Amino acid sequence: MRKQSGFTLIEIAIVLVIIGLLLGGVLKGQELIQSARVRNLASMQDGVKAAFFGFQDRFRALPGDYTTATTNITGVAANAGCTGAVTGNGNGDGQIALAGESILAWEHLSKAGFINGSYTCSVAAGADVATSTPVNAYNIYLQLVYDGVYGVTGAAAAVRHNLKSGPGIPVSVIAELDRKVDDGLPGTGTFQFSTYASNGTAPTGAGAAAPSCVTTAVATTSVWGANFGTTNCGGSTLF
Repeated sequence: MRKQSGFTLIEIAIVLVIIGLLLGGVLKGQELIQSARVRNLASMQDGVKAAFFGFQDRFRALPGDYTTATTNITGVAANAGCTGAVTGNGNGDGQIALAGESILAWEHLSKAGFINGSYTCSVAAGADVATSTPVNAYNIYLQLVYDGVYGVTGAAAAVRHNLKSGPGIPVSVIAELDRKVDDGLPGTGTFQFSTYASNGTAPTGAGAAAPSCVTTAVATTSVWGANFGTTNCGGSTLF
């Protein structure tokens, strides 16, 4: 009688253990990558916020809005290509709101030594280019501005200075970021959902479905739409 060949229960068990270890390693690796991106986003938000207040303390003015930047910051010069703020200076109204000021802000901050990199408000910028605006962990542009484009209602909120994280962030990452730096809710606190650059649409009623980043348009009940799997979300850090 020919002896039949095959795997023993022990061999099968060993293979299953190995597969389990491999799957566990992959999942753990994905978790580590997501945590690293959350830390990167949080660090960038904190860094820009610290730079904003540091600049304000030194120059008694806001980056991008500073009226004598070309005189007092080395490297800042008049640039006709900088949309709106054509002189390299802002209009000094205490708001980063004039066309071009939100881009010029990065030039003021970088050339005054408050953030890494060197940015120049240029004709190519229009709104964002790599030489004029920093990017987030997903290579999408940030925005430092005075506006009301944040919150879950889809309508303009109270106007104030805020830093947009930039869109292109998965909802799971933006939700974890909110839990790390604030209250974990997209409609309240100092970090809120933002539709800047058309990322993840905001709901208009009591409920929402994919691709929205948030579950409702009610600030007190809305949560991040983790179950939607949306990959194009963003938020605002309020100053």
